[in-house]
Amino acid sequence: MFAEIGLLGNVFVLLASIVVLDRTSDLAIGHSVRIADMTGFGRTATGFILVSFYSSLAALSVSIFSAVGLQTIDVAVGNALGSNIANIALGLGICFLLAAAKRLDHMNLFPSMKKEEIESLYFGLFVASIIPLALVYIGYVSRIIGIILLAIFLIYTVWFSKNRIVNGEGALKGDSQSVHSHLLLTLLGGAGVVVSSFFFINSASNIASSLGILELTAGSTIVAFGTSVPVLVVSLGLVRKGHLNMAIGNIVGSCFMDTTVILGIPLLTSTLAFNVAAAFSSLVVFSVITSLFLWYFLSSGRISWKEGALLVVLYALFLIISFDGVRA
Repeated sequence: MFAEIGLLGNVFVLLASIVVLDRTSDLAIGHSVRIADMTGFGRTATGFILVSFYSSLAALSVSIFSAVGLQTIDVAVGNALGSNIANIALGLGICFLLAAAKRLDHMNLFPSMKKEEIESLYFGLFVASIIPLALVYIGYVSRIIGIILLAIFLIYTVWFSKNRIVNGEGALKGDSQSVHSHLLLTLLGGAGVVVSSFFFINSASNIASSLGILELTAGSTIVAFGTSVPVLVVSLGLVRKGHLNMAIGNIVGSCFMDTTVILGIPLLTSTLAFNVAAAFSSLVVFSVITSLFLWYFLSSGRISWKEGALLVVLYALFLIISFDGVRA
């Protein structure tokens, strides 16, 4: 799609889609926060479940496209692992820098989070770290691994929903009609995120193709960045509104989805065993490193501009290594 409009035309589509992404994500953010307050869910939990779901829909669409044969499995798996790296290293790195510039009071994170919220972040990071390592250790993966990954997502989501985090402070206790209206507006904003992401992904893919970038590299960098744009835009919007904890929940929740649903769907539909270790070992290494860095930062309980700068530099290093000598 858009191949006939050329390189400059695709650049224009890409920039326009970013503008629409920003506006629609802003709509979804505001109403997601209202849902968090009115239902009593903690804002970190809302970010982990609701916000991360619709901001990950772009990555999910790439995974589904690969399942029906419109993309290769290289692109799908590269996108899943590359999105993890982009979400944490680039997304949270910029969020930390912005939060430090705004001098947010909750840069000291844990006093603003409930115990259960912190545990959900650690679990999401644990899954995002251990699954890629396990896949490399197994080597060849097939449908059974896809089923296991999807089962992990479903079981944890059901458990998390049943054991919802009650946030007694500032809960607005709105009526069900108000909650439903906010939920509808959130979903409309999410739909805008998905549609604009579709245009972004297609234009970004065409730009990569015209520049002669290999499919594997495009999946883990260009496409992964494109599918991470909704997560990044939504998270930056949350930080601008003073909700750093919700932004962290969004990004960690997106990483949880990447390593379960986004990775599980193409594996589930694949008819052949796929050698993850041979093709994606360097991606797995970077994915685990970024997760461990974030784990360490969260365990310290306090974030500054230094942590943000380190993550952004790590993403730049990932891009340099990925594009070094891999032109088609």
